Amino acid sequence: MTTQSTANQLKQNKISNTDLTQLDWQRNADGSYSYNAYINRELSLLEFHKRVLAQATDTSHPLLERLFFLIIFSSNMDEFFEIRVAGQLQKFVHGDVATSPDGMRPSEVLEKIATAAHKAIDEQYRILNEEILPELAKQDIRYLKRDELTSEQSKWVRQYFIEQVMPVLTPISIDPAHPFPRLVNKSLNFIISLEGKDAFGRDINLAIVPAPRSLPRVIRLPDTLTNGKEHHIMLSAVIHKHVHELFPGMKVTGCHQFRLTRNADLDLSDDVEDIAKALEGELENRRFGQKVRLEVTTNCPKFISDYLLDEFDLHENQLYKVNGPVNLTRLLFDFKIPELRYTPFNHVMPKAFRKDAYDSTDKSASMFSTMRRQDVLVHHPFHAFTPVVNLLKQAANDPKVLAIKQTLYRSGTDSEIVQALALAARNGKEVTAVIELRARFDEASNIAVANFLQEAGVVVVYGIVGYKTHAKLMLIVRREDNKIRRYAHLGTGNYHAGNAKAYTDYGLFTAKPAMTEDVHKVFQELTGMGKAANVSKVLHAPFTLHDSLMQFIDDEIKHAKAGKKAHVIVKVNALTERKLIDKLYDASQAGVKIELILRSISCLRPQVKGLSENIFVRSVVGRFLEHTRVYYFYNNGDERLYCGSADWMDRNLFHRVEVAFPIEDKRIFQQVLDDGLLNYLNDNVRAWTLDGAGKWLQSTPKEAEVPYIAQHKLLSKINKV
Repeated sequence: MTTQSTANQLKQNKISNTDLTQLDWQRNADGSYSYNAYINRELSLLEFHKRVLAQATDTSHPLLERLFFLIIFSSNMDEFFEIRVAGQLQKFVHGDVATSPDGMRPSEVLEKIATAAHKAIDEQYRILNEEILPELAKQDIRYLKRDELTSEQSKWVRQYFIEQVMPVLTPISIDPAHPFPRLVNKSLNFIISLEGKDAFGRDINLAIVPAPRSLPRVIRLPDTLTNGKEHHIMLSAVIHKHVHELFPGMKVTGCHQFRLTRNADLDLSDDVEDIAKALEGELENRRFGQKVRLEVTTNCPKFISDYLLDEFDLHENQLYKVNGPVNLTRLLFDFKIPELRYTPFNHVMPKAFRKDAYDSTDKSASMFSTMRRQDVLVHHPFHAFTPVVNLLKQAANDPKVLAIKQTLYRSGTDSEIVQALALAARNGKEVTAVIELRARFDEASNIAVANFLQEAGVVVVYGIVGYKTHAKLMLIVRREDNKIRRYAHLGTGNYHAGNAKAYTDYGLFTAKPAMTEDVHKVFQELTGMGKAANVSKVLHAPFTLHDSLMQFIDDEIKHAKAGKKAHVIVKVNALTERKLIDKLYDASQAGVKIELILRSISCLRPQVKGLSENIFVRSVVGRFLEHTRVYYFYNNGDERLYCGSADWMDRNLFHRVEVAFPIEDKRIFQQVLDDGLLNYLNDNVRAWTLDGAGKWLQSTPKEAEVPYIAQHKLLSKINKV
């Protein structure tokens, strides 16, 4: 391929709808590829959200789980606008300059997002109204509208409004003395049109009524009024039905719900003196960030929506008209109907940690004796999170344990992990917690955890300013026979029991000296000062991880060029880092077989002639959120396999503290390879494949092919152990 001029590169900012397997890509003088060799990050993330939405239409999922997928999509889109769209708007304001590998300017990205997001959200409400709600109604689960209430139900709803709702409502008139109120991010509000004069003789024609966040959005009607059926009414309907009672003597001519989405990203400078105090200030600012989206219902008159757009200084393509509640996440309700949910399963205890496998000569230190004898792998949620908690609890009460060190990314004060760390400190152990306060949307919770642990006597540090601590590490230091021995847990996911039931993640328990020594060095680096940790086993971002991955791919290229088998399999949440993408393109052209299992984002274009014909990209969306990160390299038969905390993204590889750890035990190696990689490559039901045009196509079993669902296979396999 020939080098192209800058002018020609700029012409390729916009990707055509032609068959990109025939894309006329170019190689630049610096070794990088032309803009059209990459998929835009934001548009790829939006495609992932659409794959989640598609689950709501899949009748093989239980009905209430389909509703849950619809709610997840709504929550995902909220964050997408709060963070990704808001970020593009900021870039647009600051110059509209293309900075991403695909060469698209922020204005172009925002235009494409608006087109795709409007279609996706219209589809979301179509699914709700035409599929989910009718199916729920067949099960006598109903969200009743105002005009569907019986007379007795209407009386109860009015009484509920008078006693529970009206006392906490604050209607705000819009007049010269009352300017438009400053509304909190994602809050539910009503704009009311009025006729007549108020008590002071003012001719008021508009008012705002914010819905209190302290009230439930879904209200279950009493069994006596529904014969015990799951009949509910939305708070928005209750307010709408009785809003006239807030304006006595005036006529309500219209009541329309709306919701404003704001920029919720936090902006902390690298030179803050106290990160916790600075973060607390930023959390308040998040509630009133830059406006990015306005949602109204489809029956909202144009003059009202135009008025709101003008008030919020938003463009018409930032207006989303929805046929239903403006916040579907509020439809979530704990229905006690097991037949409409996934079949519950037992989170299995790994055999090595079962009581009958403990060392009978050392009952007080059974988990430690097991770890001395062998490495143990847990695969959540199929395996229980209990061993992680038990190890900490045992360490907290073990007189031989001297110190405990732990990273925490997402947690809460009620977490058993946090409680065990506090107990250990109270029992006189030297306990250190490295808490990443900036875990997005969990900042307030993490500040509370930090305060709680400090009060218990734990040494709390906040990692490195400018680098999020994303590594998942636990280290226990124990004195045994007058010698110091270390025990470690390394994971791909957060120390969060709730996540461990919903996310797929790996955790490795080990007492191997080389591995635990590396973990010790990383903690020393996080809590002290000095040069980067000189580790021997783990790969460590932002220092050695990226360079090592590049070298591993180079090794596969070398083997392929020598006519040997060369194979790379990677399972991560996202692939955006340009140098790794370019190296994978190089590897494909050298003949390396590359299989990528990506949960969400792919900026790489697979299956493009001459560029990436040997690269295959798939995504698996199912019951559990895929979260494991696994990197495999054939290496001429001397196979390499790593699990870790890092996705293949710029932020993980260069701006976070991450650890990837080798799987060296042959039995565990095969387990991760089989269950964590090959198993997902065999999925022909929940898998989606990416083509060179950036389109995701859902897999379907071929004729005579047996349906294969990777997560179901893991459930079946582990429950037999």
